[in-house]
Amino acid sequence: MVNHGLRLGVAAALVLSVSALGAQTPAPAAPAAQEGQPTFRVNIDLVTMDAIVRNGQDQFVADLTKDDFEILEDGVPQAVTSFTLVHGGRVHNLLAPPPPPTEEGVILPPSRPRNDTTGRIFLIVVDDLHLDFANTGRIRTLFQRMARELIHDGDLFSIVSTGPSSLAIDPTYDRKVLDEAIKKIAGNGLRPSDIIQGAENSQGPAEVRYRAHVAFSTVFDMLKQLEKINNRRKAVVWVSNGYDFNPFAESRLGTDPAFGGRFGRTREEGQQFNQQFNQGQQFADADLAGELAEVTRTANRANATLYTIDPRGLVAGADLDEQLDPVEYGNYVRKTQDSLRVLAEETGGIAVVNQNDFSKALKRIDAETSDYYVLGYYSSNPDPLKRTRKVEVKVTKPDLNVISRTSYTLRQPAPASQR
Repeated sequence: MVNHGLRLGVAAALVLSVSALGAQTPAPAAPAAQEGQPTFRVNIDLVTMDAIVRNGQDQFVADLTKDDFEILEDGVPQAVTSFTLVHGGRVHNLLAPPPPPTEEGVILPPSRPRNDTTGRIFLIVVDDLHLDFANTGRIRTLFQRMARELIHDGDLFSIVSTGPSSLAIDPTYDRKVLDEAIKKIAGNGLRPSDIIQGAENSQGPAEVRYRAHVAFSTVFDMLKQLEKINNRRKAVVWVSNGYDFNPFAESRLGTDPAFGGRFGRTREEGQQFNQQFNQGQQFADADLAGELAEVTRTANRANATLYTIDPRGLVAGADLDEQLDPVEYGNYVRKTQDSLRVLAEETGGIAVVNQNDFSKALKRIDAETSDYYVLGYYSSNPDPLKRTRKVEVKVTKPDLNVISRTSYTLRQPAPASQR
């Protein structure tokens, strides 16, 4: 399993690498405040988001201006204060953001100018704790396609795994590093029989929860570091079979009325146990939804788009030696795929699930990370208690489709000791 220090080391290296690209000459020192005049720190952030605009032929529209866009935050129009077009990987800064609005009496140092940079940033997450060992060959083939069709010269990428593949590769432009990493990737996911026969606690299968926690915390730590990177397109390619906190519930509980299932109880004892056990399982879906929401909130704060890929492709059924109920297995596949859809759709990305044409999906991801607008605004909502805001991006020209994230969450206020 990947060490937490390795994960944080990769994240820190990613921030340092990107910061070096846009390093500037130090800004001139701010004039000293007059004696007795206090200097205050304000907490007004520029909200930025990527917007992909396509016409009816699914072609990117690259001739729009800021006046062609409307941004609504909780239904209230917002003024576009920064506007950048990235087309074919080239950055065109059409409107630089002004300094944030300040209240009377607040003294701030001048903002340091920032250079636009080309290229893309990819964080590749290999969730081998949720990838089937039997699919290792298929998984490596998928990553080989990614190396050929998605990662191009000039793209900065890093790779991290959640399990024994032990990948923690610092940011690099060297695509040969990706080729070497692919050789180490191997699935280490639980088989259905492992889940059914595994240890249980009040929350359900203990190993299932633990593995999901490792996967989410790995991505969460990386996203927190990505939040520090500005003015760059940040795409997270997350390869996993998906998540279900209560898989194969009927098989785990036992449904044989003569023997009380695998617990060896009488019929009455089995029914009583099942009733008690179900009380501890009823919140499994809610717990999973909460974990997914926390990850997507963090991704939206970092303006990072999640692209999730299920390497199982079009799932026909369980392995014959598993002897599973087809309906129960179908429900398991559906829930795991739905978890990947939530992660992608809530961050403006796409979920590549239940399909075998990975090349088509990779081309779409490539296009979405190469052609887009970056819109920025200072929120006019003065209520700091309204932490989660709904955002809608519209285009005034007809017959155009806009893809963007739909919400963001304010950062937690800094502790008093750091103010």
